[in-house]
Amino acid sequence: MIAYIFPGQGSQYAGMGKDLADNFPVARQIFEEANDALGFDLAALCYNGPEEDLKLTANTQPAILTTSVAALRALETETGLVPDFAAGHSLGEYSALVCAGSLSFADAVRTVRQRGKFMQEAVPVGTGSMAAILGLDIEALDEVCHAAAQGQVVAPANYNSDGQVVIAGHTEAVGRAIELAKEKGAKRALPLPVSAPFHCSLMIPAGERLARVLAEISVNPLAMPVVTNVEAAPNQDAARVRDLLVRQVSAPVRWQETIACLLGLGVDRYVEVGPGKVLAGLVKRMAKGSILQNVQDAADVSALAG
Repeated sequence: MIAYIFPGQGSQYAGMGKDLADNFPVARQIFEEANDALGFDLAALCYNGPEEDLKLTANTQPAILTTSVAALRALETETGLVPDFAAGHSLGEYSALVCAGSLSFADAVRTVRQRGKFMQEAVPVGTGSMAAILGLDIEALDEVCHAAAQGQVVAPANYNSDGQVVIAGHTEAVGRAIELAKEKGAKRALPLPVSAPFHCSLMIPAGERLARVLAEISVNPLAMPVVTNVEAAPNQDAARVRDLLVRQVSAPVRWQETIACLLGLGVDRYVEVGPGKVLAGLVKRMAKGSILQNVQDAADVSALAG
């Protein structure tokens, strides 16, 4: 069985999507649709950068979604491959929902533009941050976060793979957690270059604003189950999509459990659709023996078309 997996923030790079747009009219059309939906030249930002502008959350989110859907449309047109399941890391869940036919691309790209804006505005710049903690078990990390909080917020935000967890919260509390994690024996504990503390309780106001945007868009039946970040379980109930997306903003991304779920469902082939190879790297550790493929340019599409 096949799962398409879609990347989230951090996978962006200047130049992404250009090769797809140059080679596949369906991919070029997606970039044009994004430009029309957003009212500015997102395609030029993806193709040319600059990196500084691409890193701004309100730009990053629609840029990654657009590149991922452009790759998806090229894949659909050239290969006829149909996945059994879809999943995405944080922002990537919107790409997965477009893949499943639940959200229209235009609605999704406008929504994630707002999502990025709301997440950035939920916490003043500099007051929140994130850090990657490597080589510490979950129980020990929970103790670290509890001890480091001291009346502030710090908590696991991304359970990426065994021994790789990202924490988020107030900058001072995250700093304390980094030091405590090192004392507890973490192999590495380092701050991440992000602009806000995603997937923790500080994002609840962003979720509330996002709920109002989601209330205005159509959610269609899902052609395949999407394994969600919040529950790490397959959902094919359109009535639950909005609530799961709202909760996702302030809940941890349960990626390790998502892959365990897909493995349990019999998935043995994972195709990362969109920029970068971050997710394939994570899946490689967890799904040994599975087939792993990436689709981010024309050569990748041709390789799958065989």
